[in-house]
Amino acid sequence: MLKNYLKTAFRSLWRNKRYAFLNITGLTLGITVCLVIYVIIQYEQSFDMFHTKKDRIYRVITVMPEESGQTNYTQAVPFPVPTALPNDFSAFEKVSGIIQMGKRLVTLENGKGNIQKKFKPLVYFLQPSFFDIFDYRWLAGNKATALSDPNSTVLARSTAEKYFGDWHKAMGQVVKLDQHFDLTVTGILDDPPKNTEFQFDMVATYAMLKINEIKDWVTIDDIHNCYVLLRPGQNVETINRQLIAFSKKYKDPKNKTTHMLQSLGDVHSDKRTANFIGRVASPERIRMLWIIAAFILLIACVNFINLATAQAVNRAREIGVRKVLGSNRWQLKIQFLSETAMLVLTSLLLALVLALCTLPFISRVMDLPLDAGMLAAYNVYILLCCIFLAVTLLAGFYPSIIVSAFNPINALKSKIAASKKTGGISLRRGLVVFQFIITQALIIGTLIILQQMNYFHKQSMGFTRDAIVNVSLSKDSAANAKIAYLRDQLQHIKGVQEVSFSDAAPSSNGNWWTGFRFDHQAEETKFPSVTRWVDYNFLNTYDIKLIAGRNLTRTDSVCEFLVNETLVQKLGLKPADVLNKNMDIWGGRIQGMIVGVVKDFAAGSLKEAVAPVFMSNLKQRFSSVGIRLTAGADVPASLTAIEKLWSENFPEQIFEYQFLDQRIAEYYKEERQLAQLYEIFAGIAIFLSCLGLYGLASFMAIQRIKEVGVRKVLGATPTHILYLFSREFILLIGIAFVIATPLVWYFMYNWLNNFVNRIDINWSVFVAGGMAALVIALITVSSQAIRAAMMNPVDSLKAD
Repeated sequence: MLKNYLKTAFRSLWRNKRYAFLNITGLTLGITVCLVIYVIIQYEQSFDMFHTKKDRIYRVITVMPEESGQTNYTQAVPFPVPTALPNDFSAFEKVSGIIQMGKRLVTLENGKGNIQKKFKPLVYFLQPSFFDIFDYRWLAGNKATALSDPNSTVLARSTAEKYFGDWHKAMGQVVKLDQHFDLTVTGILDDPPKNTEFQFDMVATYAMLKINEIKDWVTIDDIHNCYVLLRPGQNVETINRQLIAFSKKYKDPKNKTTHMLQSLGDVHSDKRTANFIGRVASPERIRMLWIIAAFILLIACVNFINLATAQAVNRAREIGVRKVLGSNRWQLKIQFLSETAMLVLTSLLLALVLALCTLPFISRVMDLPLDAGMLAAYNVYILLCCIFLAVTLLAGFYPSIIVSAFNPINALKSKIAASKKTGGISLRRGLVVFQFIITQALIIGTLIILQQMNYFHKQSMGFTRDAIVNVSLSKDSAANAKIAYLRDQLQHIKGVQEVSFSDAAPSSNGNWWTGFRFDHQAEETKFPSVTRWVDYNFLNTYDIKLIAGRNLTRTDSVCEFLVNETLVQKLGLKPADVLNKNMDIWGGRIQGMIVGVVKDFAAGSLKEAVAPVFMSNLKQRFSSVGIRLTAGADVPASLTAIEKLWSENFPEQIFEYQFLDQRIAEYYKEERQLAQLYEIFAGIAIFLSCLGLYGLASFMAIQRIKEVGVRKVLGATPTHILYLFSREFILLIGIAFVIATPLVWYFMYNWLNNFVNRIDINWSVFVAGGMAALVIALITVSSQAIRAAMMNPVDSLKAD
């Protein structure tokens, strides 16, 4: 019996090739989108879930309430926190501080002190207990003792192979970090998997930096995190309350910042805080991806239902013959569901192949390590089975009811009215409206995202970001001694307009926050501020405006401070009130006068509020050179000259540079990827909707062929025929637009609220999206309408 159903289904589909092609194409695309999105979501939700103790691992984060009532959160903690926690909490089985130092210079020397190789691996400093909390595979060395010596290091396998050719040869070798620390390789770790926050190339110990000696409970740096392993059975809420008391114990009573625990699973998904890889997959983003996947698949199913019910017109006589020969309704339903299952199964197989082909492209767009192996996971096959059953029932059940309900006598006489044949034209209209609600929502949403990205690109950040290149500078005494010479030599290079030495550009994604005392007050301010170490030419190089007072002096023998408008406002003063007032940080170790107030600039991205900033001229902190090139400069020639200067003065260093505008563009990488993904999905939604419209228009042309012939005989022009076919679709798309507009406005308004600096949603974007959908639909429908209008009425009026 089953064999007969399948054989009959195959023959029916083969006889209706165009119908089968349209449905397979639509379902294949819809299922492919589901598969690709599922792989993306699975990857994003798998971060650090391979650790055996993941349910007991938490990150300690800092909570910063403001007087306005708003609460800010940061992943960073003061440096003394990891040392103090084990003494105050018995609930913690293990505690480890972690510092991501970024890419640091590592050199290998021969026996005579000459450099053989130099690299810049990603270096982490941590406490040895880190490896009791997290699971990483040791290839060599003992995790209990590998970092017990402050002058020891552990390398990732790929790093060891890069240095020594074979990782087995790395054990016991000595490498030099930052031309200062001689470290012995005491362990080799397998490379961290891609789905972990800790993508280290090289690991060194906290003890080397003497972190335990730091007593500053106010200063925090984004690169410093703290992780804890709870003992079994501990209550997180109770510990969070104890952390509030812990904060009060060690900090100034007026300092309102506290700490709380954040589960390991939330580190990659909590958008309130950042992480070491710089990307957060928020629940809202994951939910939106699921919704898009479901809607794209629904559009494909809607196409199937529309085409199947329209195709029923051509199958009326077939159904009538089957009923006369004894087929009952259940047999006809099973027959129709068998055809649907065959289409869905074919689409599933094609979708799997298409997903394999498109994953590399999506991987590049999203900058995610997606590969074909992810489609071989058992949960993907479970998903495919669920899709098969759901789509077969969803797309095939209703049409099977309609077809099996035909009256055999009327069907054989072809006397079934169109509306009765398909269960009412209103269903098809409703499905078309549903399709275009989704399509227009994706089009308009994509346009709004692109507008916001364009706003980020064009909006002023309070400084010049074009034609500025930042070159890395070693943070040692030798480099500091050459600053004056380097400045003079750089200014003689053709194409160089301004030069400034600092610890970072005005905008950085790794800010150092610290508290300060103002005007000899006994206590530090209630708020920390972003710290910048700059020279006297910083303002000129980046074109930062001075609104009160003067610039820093050229000499670095006298400590002076510049502050921004936001810092002045948080002090409750006016710019003139802070000039010539004393300011000190780090318990008075650095102090000087405030000599100027600068206009606010973005110390981070435009997604965030402007931070309070102070700048001072401590050259020992300089680690970057900002070089502003003249308009129309020969950039390659200028960079070549700069690299030559660096090679002559720092032969042991690796010359590295980055254009400031490119670095700032990285801040919006996630939003840019989201926009690209939306463009792809909007294009697929448009294609699927047009595919359905094309099929419907084709069948409409067949159904109304005699009507068109009569109208032409009575004098109707091709334009009238085109209007006849198009007016219904224009009405349906208009209804979809009316429904989609408030939905899109609501969701995009909430998305834009994630940004401090944002666009206002303009009505023109809705008009543009609606008109785009209308034009695309009319082009699709008109192809069939023109074909019907151009037929000879003599041919169209002939009897069947």
